[in-house]
Amino acid sequence: MHGYDKDKAKVIARLRRIEGQVHAITQMVEDDKYCIDVLTQISASNSALKSVALILLDDHLNHCVRQAAVQGGEVADSKLEEASAAISRLVRS
Repeated sequence: MHGYDKDKAKVIARLRRIEGQVHAITQMVEDDKYCIDVLTQISASNSALKSVALILLDDHLNHCVRQAAVQGGEVADSKLEEASAAISRLVRS
């Protein structure tokens, strides 16, 4: 079981919406739309992806990391390092 199981439907719905946004961006480029309008849509898609990432991160912390903390030891250390690395990647992006 993954930490995002309870939010799986919401995550999938958001990802499908993002797919639609990205497809629309491709169409905008094919239709020679104004550069700033294309960039605006790319920014919106990036924000939407970050929103999904935050849902998944929150679920990971509240499920996977919490379970590992109960187990303690190397399992907990590993999950904390993994979560820290994921947060670092999100902050840099």
